[in-house]
Amino acid sequence: MNQTFQISGLTCTGCESKVKELLSKIPQVTGAKVDFKLGLAEIESKSKIGMIELKNALKDYPKYQIIENGLITDNISPKMESIIGKSWMETYKPILLIFGFILGLSLLSELKDGFQTMRWMNHFMAGFFLVFSFFKLLNLRGFASSYSMYDILAKRFWIWGFIYPFLELGLGIGYFLNLFPIGLNFFNLVLMSISMVGVVWAVFQKQEIQCACLGDVFNLPMSTVTIIEDGLMVLMSGWMLISLL
Repeated sequence: MNQTFQISGLTCTGCESKVKELLSKIPQVTGAKVDFKLGLAEIESKSKIGMIELKNALKDYPKYQIIENGLITDNISPKMESIIGKSWMETYKPILLIFGFILGLSLLSELKDGFQTMRWMNHFMAGFFLVFSFFKLLNLRGFASSYSMYDILAKRFWIWGFIYPFLELGLGIGYFLNLFPIGLNFFNLVLMSISMVGVVWAVFQKQEIQCACLGDVFNLPMSTVTIIEDGLMVLMSGWMLISLL
């Protein structure tokens, strides 16, 4: 019989291989398929596998967690059906909506006293960093795990993945209050440039990993959209820094 269930902590093809290996060790299992993009695992077995057996199979790797009530006894789960065949717009809808809201609100804030480019960029970047840090902090451990898959610093120093969201939060507050603008923009330029290196490398290597820009709340694939996001922050901070000097 076939069973499909939801699982958290899957961030790359390495996770797929490891979970497949662990599930295949369950005595009744005759075959296993895992998809980190969908956050789903499907097993074929001689008899129904219970939640306790599934959790025991993954107990030595707490990163991977069976989602409660996520066990589906049909061949395909509702989540899989909703994701298969998604268009580009459907895939990136969350990040596009968030970007649109931040852009719209920052532009609206300029209507009262007339448009000022520097003030608008401050408000836009404040909104960007505050919102994106919020999603990362919803599951700090999950973000750090995903981020370590491609960021050049997080790969070497695991603690960096836990520090980074707080740096973004600090940048958001700094831009909102316009604190130490030269130092703030210089720090942002360096930070986002370093972050962009890992993103560009992952995209051009065609690594199938999850983008951590919105934490692990949304299952967004790493792509040129991520490069554009980081590149925009680099360009804006560089422009503001040049204007201030």
